[in-house]
Amino acid sequence: MSVNYILYGADISYFTGKARAYLRYKDIPFEERPATREVYQEVIVPRVGWPVIPVIITPDDETLQDTSDIIDALESRYPDPSVYPEGPRQRVVALLLEVYGDEWLKIPAMHYRWNHNSEWIIQEFGRLSRPELDAAAQREVGERACRPFRGSLPVLGVTQATIPAVEASYEALLAELDAHFAEHEYLFGTRPSIGDFGLIGPLYAHQYRDPASGALMERLAPNVVAWVKRMMDPAPCTGEFLSNDAVPDTVLPVLRRMMREQLPVLNSTINALAVWLDEHGEEEVPRGIGTHQFTLERGTKYEVTGERTIFTFDQWMYQRPWDCYQALDDGARTRVRELLSSAGAGDALDRPLPRRVMRRHFKLVRERLGSTATS
Repeated sequence: MSVNYILYGADISYFTGKARAYLRYKDIPFEERPATREVYQEVIVPRVGWPVIPVIITPDDETLQDTSDIIDALESRYPDPSVYPEGPRQRVVALLLEVYGDEWLKIPAMHYRWNHNSEWIIQEFGRLSRPELDAAAQREVGERACRPFRGSLPVLGVTQATIPAVEASYEALLAELDAHFAEHEYLFGTRPSIGDFGLIGPLYAHQYRDPASGALMERLAPNVVAWVKRMMDPAPCTGEFLSNDAVPDTVLPVLRRMMREQLPVLNSTINALAVWLDEHGEEEVPRGIGTHQFTLERGTKYEVTGERTIFTFDQWMYQRPWDCYQALDDGARTRVRELLSSAGAGDALDRPLPRRVMRRHFKLVRERLGSTATS
């Protein structure tokens, strides 16, 4: 039996970066192995049922998949220091920003990768999948492997009409984060939270590591670059969250951006998924269930409304901060509500969820009364 955890992933992978940063910070012994074609065929698909990274194999031969589930499983085994703040305001905001990083920042991450770094990333995909081939053959493999990812841009809402707003929003976000990280090492002090790990996925693998995007980050947001480096090479198990459940004022512009851009999409997703679950008897929930509109850069010269797929997994992620908020006592909920009001969405987490979903056997399914989630 291995004494280490095995992380199957890739440097170019959005969510592998999140898992790797967490493992390093918690000082959990692990070995990283690249997700080659053979690894997908012999390890990942047989264990998970579909091709996805990252995947972690525990020393007990348990399979963990999806970074939020991975982190929660490992937090139960390595509880100190927790990446979940004890204070209700910090914890809820951290969970919200995990949703933002995991699900919404896919839009700029995928845009910049495929519209500004495509030649480089095609070669990287080929090198990862078939390391034994020469560069020319790797590029052919990369071309085939990249087609689904490049083709997903319109599904995410990235079109010629929306690109100017996507870039304006991302550059504004960089400025907001840069101002924050000029004053704080992490979101809530000198210890990374689950919110930091949510943000590192897109901001490392796509926006820092891809060459054109990395040059942009270096130019516009050097303090974000410094945070990325801290996240990927942390001082293990060190640091503290700010006292008195303080959420820095410099976090609020980022939270306002999330509430302005992503919250309407989350609410629309919740409505659409409730209808779908009422109309369909299937246990398994598809990844997409139609389309809806979204708006970026409202009130600016870049304002645009586009259309994108309704991603059902977004609700599963949103249930995390929603459940955390609902479990608070009245006084704590009031304090969180006041903070969210300053971000323009005081009642965001008071809205009931008409239907719920859960993960079972690595897939999203409807949650029924008495259901228990198992990986």
